[in-house]
Amino acid sequence: MYRFLLTPRWWGINVFVLLAIPFCVFMGSWQLGRFEDRVDDHRDAEARVASDKREKARALESLLPVTKATSGRQTTATGRYDTQLLVPDRTLDGKDGYYVLTLLRTDGGRALPVVRGWLPGTPDPAKVPAAPTGEVTVTGALQASETPGNNGVSARGGLPAGQTAAISAASLVNLVPYDVHDAWVTLNRGDAGMKAVPATAPGGTGLDLKAFQNLGYTAEWFAFVGFVVFMWFRLLRRELEFARDAELGLLPEEEEQEQREQRGQREHERPSPSGV
Repeated sequence: MYRFLLTPRWWGINVFVLLAIPFCVFMGSWQLGRFEDRVDDHRDAEARVASDKREKARALESLLPVTKATSGRQTTATGRYDTQLLVPDRTLDGKDGYYVLTLLRTDGGRALPVVRGWLPGTPDPAKVPAAPTGEVTVTGALQASETPGNNGVSARGGLPAGQTAAISAASLVNLVPYDVHDAWVTLNRGDAGMKAVPATAPGGTGLDLKAFQNLGYTAEWFAFVGFVVFMWFRLLRRELEFARDAELGLLPEEEEQEQREQRGQREHERPSPSGV
């Protein structure tokens, strides 16, 4: 009854199954490893953000350009506050609010975006404390420019004057008449009673969409294993049923019809006794 397993058709099916199962297991394990690596990177990044806050602040120029190694490091810069902007759609401690972003004009010529703090509610310039006048020295965590649409950063346009959706040099150079550093700083202590904005881990080290895509791909590859095994057993069972029916002389209706048509065709092609 199992002699059909030796046919070329079933040799091909069995070889495919034997190759597909370890391949799917390997790919699923690889995707799971990628997810676990991202989890470990996320934990390490969070731990480093906390440890960086205890380190001595370094001059801004020594930490630029911002990389995964320098993001979150403590930095200090001296200058005078200039243009002030509000950054809407920012959540802190589960509450909706906005950042207060002020550009610090440094001696180097470029301005450094400084997040002086966070306020609850909708952006309202009347409620924002005025920036300190004169020369000031700021200390805080260095952050990379934001990308609209990533990590909760709003990508909507058409904001009122005095607002920006993302803290990035690409966005700010269109709002101020001077060059801006491709980085920003969040103060360790909120200015004028505002809440300080915590530093975030550098991009690519968090549990972002890509991390959960890896987890989803893991489930898909292992699901493929189950599907391959299920289909193999289903085909085997179906073949066994056909073999059993053939032994008992029971053929599916379609096969009976096909055999009747073949017999009729042979009889039609058979020459008549008269030789006509």
